[in-house]
Amino acid sequence: MGLIENPKIYTDRDLETIFFRPIMKGENATELGIRMLYNMPVPTTIQLWSPQEDVLKEYSAGWDGGNSAIRKQKTIELNKIKAEVGFSAADYFNQVYELITGRADVNLDDLTGSELEQAETEMFRAAIAESLRLMMWAGDTENTKNNLFDGFIKRAYSDCIYAVDMSETTIDESNITELFNQMWEQADMRLKSLKNEGYLAYFVTTDLYEAYERYLDQLGNDHAYTDMISGRRELTYHGIKIIDMRVSHVLPTKSIGQNSLCLLTDCRNLALAVNTSDYPGSEVRMWYNPDEMENRQRAIFMAGCEVLDEELTVVAILS
Repeated sequence: MGLIENPKIYTDRDLETIFFRPIMKGENATELGIRMLYNMPVPTTIQLWSPQEDVLKEYSAGWDGGNSAIRKQKTIELNKIKAEVGFSAADYFNQVYELITGRADVNLDDLTGSELEQAETEMFRAAIAESLRLMMWAGDTENTKNNLFDGFIKRAYSDCIYAVDMSETTIDESNITELFNQMWEQADMRLKSLKNEGYLAYFVTTDLYEAYERYLDQLGNDHAYTDMISGRRELTYHGIKIIDMRVSHVLPTKSIGQNSLCLLTDCRNLALAVNTSDYPGSEVRMWYNPDEMENRQRAIFMAGCEVLDEELTVVAILS
């Protein structure tokens, strides 16, 4: 067995370009299905503008523009947090070894250089991305874990303006579309008007996602049979995406008393902000502790999330 003893430290520009930007941009960000804000000025403030509906005027000399557009401002509270992982030296070596063993151009007798650094970085980056994903959805400051900041679910349900109550009904494949229909009927007209832009989504727990899959399976046509055999890359209902939040294993929480959840909103209405530039001490560090024979990884940064406009969200009250 070998040991991985060389320390790695990312700060300043390296912290952004090598470690965090791959999490917040590109395919990784697209998979999360929400709005990602990275290294915005602190405090992170979002301006929401409501333009006038009718800006056309009959021509005349002078200014007839009327009142200014209405502005709504939302500040995302960022929390100072850290991520820490420790591995026994043997386990750490084996995990890194497995990540790079498939490459023909790597000298497995000398685990040094960029291949080793890339493997260690990818392993820690994946752990941080998954923890952030859970926190942004199911975060609850009143809970015993996942409690660093309140996530989208708690914020949406606490501040809901539009809600559908089906708590007396068990949702399954026979009535899953009824749930979606009722939520659509309750939605604000501004939310409905955004449908053609392609960013609306029903964010659901796994049980509702599977219920809709079973509903599609029983349609009894050739497409349903093919999809049942081959699987579906994504689910949609009337052109609106169905996205599994993948948080069922941490529900319910102290404030979130439901096991089944469904939110209808625009993906751009849910914002996760991460900042590594405005907090002194932000860094990613990986090192070997010989006293404990342990490889350790630590990241220090700021993060927070917010539902930008509560009027553009519909929640379902379920059992």
